[in-house]
Amino acid sequence: MPPTLASLVHHSTLKLTVRAGEGRLDAPVRWAHVSELADPVPYMEGGELLLITATTLDTDDPEAMRRYVRRLAKAGVVGLGFAVGVNYDDIPPTLVAAAEEEGLPLLEVPRRTPFLAISKAVSAAIAADQYRSVTAGFEAQRELTRAALTGDGAGDLLARLAAHVNGWAALYDASGAVVAAAPEWAARRAARLTPDVERLRERAAPASAVVGGSEDRVELHSLGTGRRPHGALAVGTAAPLGTAERYALHSAIALLTLTTERSRSLQAAEQRLGAAVLRMLLAGEPDHARAVAGDLYNGLLDAPYRLLIAEGAAAALQELSEALESGASRAGEMVLVVPEGERIVVLARDGGAAVAACTAHAEQLETRRTTAVSAAPATGGEDDDLVIGQSAPAGTIVAASAYKQAEQALSVARRRGRILVEHEELAAGSVVPLLADDAVRAFADGMLRPLHEHDATGRGDLVASLRAWLAHHGQWDAAAADLGVHRHTLRYRMRRVEEILGRSLDDPDVRMELWLALKAGSMS
Repeated sequence: MPPTLASLVHHSTLKLTVRAGEGRLDAPVRWAHVSELADPVPYMEGGELLLITATTLDTDDPEAMRRYVRRLAKAGVVGLGFAVGVNYDDIPPTLVAAAEEEGLPLLEVPRRTPFLAISKAVSAAIAADQYRSVTAGFEAQRELTRAALTGDGAGDLLARLAAHVNGWAALYDASGAVVAAAPEWAARRAARLTPDVERLRERAAPASAVVGGSEDRVELHSLGTGRRPHGALAVGTAAPLGTAERYALHSAIALLTLTTERSRSLQAAEQRLGAAVLRMLLAGEPDHARAVAGDLYNGLLDAPYRLLIAEGAAAALQELSEALESGASRAGEMVLVVPEGERIVVLARDGGAAVAACTAHAEQLETRRTTAVSAAPATGGEDDDLVIGQSAPAGTIVAASAYKQAEQALSVARRRGRILVEHEELAAGSVVPLLADDAVRAFADGMLRPLHEHDATGRGDLVASLRAWLAHHGQWDAAAADLGVHRHTLRYRMRRVEEILGRSLDDPDVRMELWLALKAGSMS
């Protein structure tokens, strides 16, 4: 620790005596400075022990001494050393009284102790403290390096770092989720800082921030060397870090950044391998895909999986990839993410964490979009570009079919303006909801427009008659009774429909198209 006034008083060769301010001797001394100026405050930085002989001071004026001492204390001077036997045989009572009143430590310096000896003692103590800090920092660096290389990875490293800073430490992944924390209780504290970590991610690495509260003081540091951080480190302590603790923190940041960058390189290699595995699956070669995947993806290929295709801006795809990989990593499951230009193809375990993360991410974006539209309808962003299609559960033998299902779901998501559509939505239930598509409505409007124009002249109700006739499967009596007209009137109207449309109602395809057009028109 740095020298204090108490350590100087107890220094065996200095022979200093405390004349005032005994309660503040634990104040650290940043430097010892000699000044005979009547007002040395402009040259003070705070933390100094000021050494004087009172050559220029008006010690006969008590008020002048009070003003002098008060200005020194306000400037951050931690103590005043007065040399006796030079200009005064004893410290003037007015100065002692002013120091006592202000609570500023006042030390009597005997004539045989030169100011230079005090300056040397302070300098030596500061140098020794810095040496201890640097030595402790290097030892921490070696210990953290050993933990990173031989321990259980981030967990062991965080435990060593927490011990060195006498606090806690936590590691976040690229999505802002807590990956590991030490001690274990710190995970709950770290999770509450996720919004601060997310704000830090918006800044280019390296970036840092200090957040404080009633519990502790927390430093956040981004990890990574690229434009977007690949993670973050949080360190919580009761007080600001000292020199040795700062060395340990910087060592941990460097090691975790190196580990993160190495992981990204390995991830890129895994992506290339994953792309080859996916191509083999889509080509109907599951056995070759298993052989190439080895132990890396075999657990994924053995279980039913979902195939997802996502399209959008690069930033939106990156955010989705991070959400999927973070969810899978926390659950200890594999996920295969393959970039394909402006889209990504994902193979994820059915019912697993990655699929759940995809659904949660889509719901979050839908909510964000709805909020943005209601607040400012003219605004939009990269999230609006993201669309995801998800296949039904599949196995390795039917990978090509799953890919086609995902593409179909993607196409529907794009047309409906939705972020995520699952293939089950297309395969289950009624076909009628699909008629809400704008293209289908346009077709229906064009097909039925001549009939609507005819009815607008008041010469009959061809649209309602056509709907009733089709609803009753062409049964004249039932349809006529439903309309409240004679069956001959209905026959006449159906002939007019054929004449106006130039289509025969005997053709089942025509009847089907007209019925779908009527249904689509009723949904607008």
